[in-house]
Amino acid sequence: MTDRALSVVRSGALTTVQDLGRYGHAHLGVPRSGALDPPTLRLANRLVGNPEGAAALETTLDGCAVRPRCAVTAAVAGAPCPVLVDGRPAPWGAPVRVPAGALLEVGRVVSGVRSYVAFGGGVAVEPVLGSRSTDLLSGLGPAPLRDGTVLPLGPVTGRAAPVDACGQPTQAPPAELVLRIRLGPRHDWFTGAALRTLATRVYRVSAASNRIGLRTDGPPLERAVSAELPSEGMVTGAVQVPPDGRPLVFLADHPTTGGYPVVAVVAERDLPAAAQAAPGTPVRFVVVRHRSSG
Repeated sequence: MTDRALSVVRSGALTTVQDLGRYGHAHLGVPRSGALDPPTLRLANRLVGNPEGAAALETTLDGCAVRPRCAVTAAVAGAPCPVLVDGRPAPWGAPVRVPAGALLEVGRVVSGVRSYVAFGGGVAVEPVLGSRSTDLLSGLGPAPLRDGTVLPLGPVTGRAAPVDACGQPTQAPPAELVLRIRLGPRHDWFTGAALRTLATRVYRVSAASNRIGLRTDGPPLERAVSAELPSEGMVTGAVQVPPDGRPLVFLADHPTTGGYPVVAVVAERDLPAAAQAAPGTPVRFVVVRHRSSG
C-alpha cells in the first residue's frame, strides 16, 4: 500500500470534506459552504504542516474511522474526543504519525459537536468552483462520506508544527452561546415586544440544527407586518424568522436567497462557537449598536 489515499472504515453520523469554502458565487445561487469552525480547521492544518486552507474532514458528534494506504501525519482538533491508532490511545490536538494500513479512529465527542481531522498533504478531491468543500444544500463537492469511500491525499509540502507554536487545539465548547447581533434589515417587520424578547430572553439550540442553520427553541417573535416578503439575498449569520417565530441563524450551507424576514445578523466572529454548540445549549442574542460617526 503505497498510494496516497485513505479508505473510510466508519463514516459516522455526518462526516464531510471541508476547506475554507467557495467565495464569490452567491449571485449564481451557490453558498460559501466550508468548515463551520474555520479557526479549528486552520489549526488542524498547521499541526500537520499544511496550508491553513487545505481540505480536511469535518465530523459530527460520533467521529469516524479511516485507514490510510500510506504513512501519514494526522491531527484531530475541535470538539474534544478520544483518538486511537490501531486501538492504542493517541494525542488529541497534536500531530500523530499513522503508519500505512493502520486504523485511525476518531471517537464520540466528549463535549461540543464537530471535530476536524487533517492529514499531511490535505484531502485532494477534485475542486468545484475553487473549493473541495461538501455543500449539503446545493450538492456541490464530494458527497458526505460513506463506509468504503476512498479519498486521495495531496503531496506533503510542509513539516508538522510543534503544538506550542499552534495555539490551543480549540476553545471549550460554549456553556452558553452568546451571539452579538446588529438589527436589520427587516427588524421593522417585528413588534417592539418581539425585539425586546430577542434581546432579553434565553433560547436554546435545537436538535434540528445542521450545517445550513442553527435552529433555536424559545419564545416566538411576533410580526408587525404579516405581508409576504419577496425573496431577498441572504448572508452567513442572518437571523431569519420562519413562520413558527423562532430565530434561525444561517450557517455555511445556507441558501443565498430567502422569503422570510431577517430580523438581525450575527457577527461573523461569533459563528465558530455556534458550530460547537450542542443541542440544549442556552443562546443569548446581544444587540450591538452602531457607533456614531460623529
